[in-house]
Amino acid sequence: MSEGDSLEEIRAQKRQELKNQLGDSDDTVTGPEAAQEGKPPETPIQIDGTDHLDEVVGSYDVVLVDFYADWCGPCKQLEPIVEDVAAETEAAVAKVDIDRHHHLAQQHGVQGVPTMVVFSDGQPGERVVGVKSAAQLTTLIESYS
Repeated sequence: MSEGDSLEEIRAQKRQELKNQLGDSDDTVTGPEAAQEGKPPETPIQIDGTDHLDEVVGSYDVVLVDFYADWCGPCKQLEPIVEDVAAETEAAVAKVDIDRHHHLAQQHGVQGVPTMVVFSDGQPGERVVGVKSAAQLTTLIESYS
């Protein structure tokens, strides 16, 4: 089994676990598969590495990426706001744990958390740092739609 095969198996298992946790039926389409139908998921996508981030950013027109840390108080305050934005906007929302994926944080110039980067057509756009309201994030996303 190659490393690529095992990563795909892990991703498939994680998708199934998430579906089970959310109570989704098997006919519900989420993640990058939903992009093929033009629908971003209504919950944030937990990024599990560089390839996964590239896949998500390439699958949707607009993606809001939240770089966060579990120990960060403002990040915890922002979490329900990010979940609301995922449910209410036409953008996909992704979350990157900077402690697990510090290379992604470095690659995207994250120097403090929470930092959010809007990707449009696969390219990084505006960056915002700190806790923002759902209205501010929605306005930011709509400026890219």
